[in-house]
Amino acid sequence: MKRTLTFILILYLSFVAFIVSAQSNIRMNNYWIELNFINPASIYDKYEAVFSIAARDQWAGINGAPQTFFASASTYLEKQHIQLGLSLIQDKAGYTSLTDVKFTYAHAIKLNNEWQLHLGLNGIYQSVNYDLAKVKVYDPDDPLISQLHSKDNINTDIGIEITNPFLKIGAASQNLVSLFSRDVNLHANTNIIYGRFYQSTTSTFDLSGGICGIQYADIYQAEFNLTGYFKHKRDYGLIDGSNVFDIGVFYRTKSEVGLIFGFNISKSVHISYSYDYHFGAISRGSFGTNELMLTYNLNKKPVCHNCWY
Repeated sequence: MKRTLTFILILYLSFVAFIVSAQSNIRMNNYWIELNFINPASIYDKYEAVFSIAARDQWAGINGAPQTFFASASTYLEKQHIQLGLSLIQDKAGYTSLTDVKFTYAHAIKLNNEWQLHLGLNGIYQSVNYDLAKVKVYDPDDPLISQLHSKDNINTDIGIEITNPFLKIGAASQNLVSLFSRDVNLHANTNIIYGRFYQSTTSTFDLSGGICGIQYADIYQAEFNLTGYFKHKRDYGLIDGSNVFDIGVFYRTKSEVGLIFGFNISKSVHISYSYDYHFGAISRGSFGTNELMLTYNLNKKPVCHNCWY
């Protein structure tokens, strides 16, 4: 069984690494907090349910630059080893407005006491709308105009992830239907592979780091992330297991750097802000990108198996 699962993993990662696809993908900085934003196979079995909302203002100062809004809810059913989720993504850039409604199913397979294999699938309803009043062309009879009409589509994402308490390795292929269609209204197929480690100690400081590779068409991009987590030390010497705040930095090829700062409002509520700056030609008209994410984790209720009442 383990050999079969390992073969499936290697085959899938090879597929993701070499597949050729279309042009672009919707980007968020805080996906390390919410990995199922990029991979439907990412499972949060620590909590009974997770709710997130986020807003991103990309390349502030440039007229028509992308603005992205994201909301998600997921729940893990422990007895069935499955996670169900629903998310909404809206992205506006220039005269184009894209809306995704994603329904997620993920299944966890226990390999041994530490390792788990996660498999995930998104069913996606997509809507593309164009504000033709904002379209500027030299030729009013340009055939491109006739293709810019509102349209609804169905698409899908698939993903795989292998994880233990300290490490996640995953891969996802987004918008698979786009591989088999030339419809300009379809979102571009995008392929992602990532790895993340998380240090969990009894000290007041832990460290995590991640690397992510993204491919669309002949464009390849990598991102490197390093984040420190600070915990509270109580008066009697013990360490509070929950993080009080975190600070992270990332570099995205080419010429883009960023800072992420987050803190816990309570044990269930986490807020995160990120800022990134592009040192390329975009910097001539933009003073950076701002993103804000709010996450609510519904903690599991303790179960008493030896209570007298």
